[in-house]
Amino acid sequence: MRKLRLVTVALCLSAFFLSAASAQAQSLYDRLGGKDAIKAVVDEFVGIAAADTRINKKFGKTNIDRLKFELVEQICAATGGPCKYTGLDMKKAHKNMGVTAGEFNALVEDLVKALDKFNVKDKEKNELLGALGPMKPDIVEVESQQTGTPLPDKFKPAPPLKEGKSKGEKKKKGY
Repeated sequence: MRKLRLVTVALCLSAFFLSAASAQAQSLYDRLGGKDAIKAVVDEFVGIAAADTRINKKFGKTNIDRLKFELVEQICAATGGPCKYTGLDMKKAHKNMGVTAGEFNALVEDLVKALDKFNVKDKEKNELLGALGPMKPDIVEVESQQTGTPLPDKFKPAPPLKEGKSKGEKKKKGY
């Protein structure tokens, strides 16, 4: 009887440690709630950024459908999800936009507002910002805290999404 009790306790402890280890091994993508949750945050984030006079001039030529699709792809991929980011690298995407350090920081504040609206925990929020933060040097072209600067005329935006790439995917998957 004593051996049976010892085996039972050992099995219970093993199950406990395995479940704790699997919870810790869960990807940031899963902890954020998966693709649907990322889409919701991106929608909120784009709305906040569009209303933010500190940065909204930089989106004057942006194809919003493309922006949302690629943000979802990028965040999904960066957090360990099943997506593959297929957009331009950050340096090419932001070339000649004249993004200032102040505008980048304002954009991060807007992302935090969106994450806060969905009650994303600090741990996950900080992990996400840590994954996206290294892109700053490829996005910022002007080391100034100024915000609200106009989009330079020489900026050429990426074209709208191609029919095969995402229109069908958008209809099928929501982006």
